[in-house]
Amino acid sequence: MKRGCCPAAIATIMVSPTARETDSITAAAIPDRIGAGASFHGGNLVTDKPDSPHLLVPKMKAQYLFAIAENDDQRQPDAKNVLRDAFAKAKLPAEIEVYAGAMHGWCPPDSQAYNQEQAEKAWSRMLALFETALVSRER
Repeated sequence: MKRGCCPAAIATIMVSPTARETDSITAAAIPDRIGAGASFHGGNLVTDKPDSPHLLVPKMKAQYLFAIAENDDQRQPDAKNVLRDAFAKAKLPAEIEVYAGAMHGWCPPDSQAYNQEQAEKAWSRMLALFETALVSRER
């Protein structure tokens, strides 16, 4: 992307299931601005509502990371596959992984569910995504 012709891409980060709608709607509503998105221990990622993240993927241009807690995956075990299919059909890169041993809320250090090893892995995957999706496209 040439500077001066277009606005720089930005990222969205979701760290709670209640932010699901904002993250997905933003990426779908302004796809030319959102270059990357990261979801940490989000729940209800696949619903029957029109703003379900998997239904908004065709409107997006962003690359995504979905870091799913093991217990969130147990509540909705098919969600990861529905998301993978949606991103594949849209030809958008997405890293979708269940973090073994991680419980909902494992990323913030002040959380009772904090899992340092898995949190560090998730944060590093997010930084790698941002490097690929945001920084590299500016060069």
